[in-house]
Amino acid sequence: MAVIFLASVVVAFTAFNGVPAPAAGLTAVDVAGATHGDAPALGDRLAGSAQATRTTPQPSPRSRPTWVPLKTVPTPTPTPVPTPAPLADLTGYVWPLKGRLTLGFEHSGWGSRLVRGERFHDGIDIATSCGDRIRAAHRGTVLAAGRHFDDYVGWIGDLEPYYRRLTKKELWDTLPIVVVIDDGNGYRSIYAHFAKVRVKAGDVVKAGQLIGWEGDTGRASGCHLHYGLFSPYETKRFGLHPDTAKRMKLPRWEVARVNPLLVLPYRDGISPASMKPGD
Repeated sequence: MAVIFLASVVVAFTAFNGVPAPAAGLTAVDVAGATHGDAPALGDRLAGSAQATRTTPQPSPRSRPTWVPLKTVPTPTPTPVPTPAPLADLTGYVWPLKGRLTLGFEHSGWGSRLVRGERFHDGIDIATSCGDRIRAAHRGTVLAAGRHFDDYVGWIGDLEPYYRRLTKKELWDTLPIVVVIDDGNGYRSIYAHFAKVRVKAGDVVKAGQLIGWEGDTGRASGCHLHYGLFSPYETKRFGLHPDTAKRMKLPRWEVARVNPLLVLPYRDGISPASMKPGD
């Protein structure tokens, strides 16, 4: 009787707690705590479920930063320094005035520049008669036309003191009338002593086109054309006499000129062989 009563109590207790009643032939020990093979006991499963519910999720390990290679800065390619084209490569030049060559590109007491310590004439002088027609020696773009030309003729240094002197002493009208043309080949042509010009800054001209009329403006002993040629890329220099530079407040140096006879067409009686550059 005692065994039957105990079994009845176990069945009632199990049903009350929501646990299924044991099947026939099983004891209360079999249901509450015994293990069958590798399966966990019901108590262990319930305990594990409760523990899982109470456990705070652990943060994932800090991820390592992605390695990004530093941007490679390319080595800049050196910009080549412009150099003057060889005179032998210059083509398309014509005589700006077909007259008598009165002074060449040479050492001369009439020269206003210094080369190797001696006076030098930095262009060629051609003379016919006052008012003769002067033409462009090469196609190009007019940079200056008139008495405001010094910014374009290759002075090396500050021109502001010179300009202030001209304005203060009212000397602008004593300067020659000059045309400066960019020949489009790395060289510039300088034409000086006009009586009057026909072109203006910004004009595009062709070789042989009329640009003005022969005169004697500036320091000229008579009507003629002074024609000079130089490259702004030239590194050699011609000097100005120190006394002249000081008196006129001009820079001490200018970009070296080249002999125009080396690019102008050959003419009988005029040869550049005897008129070599002084640099």
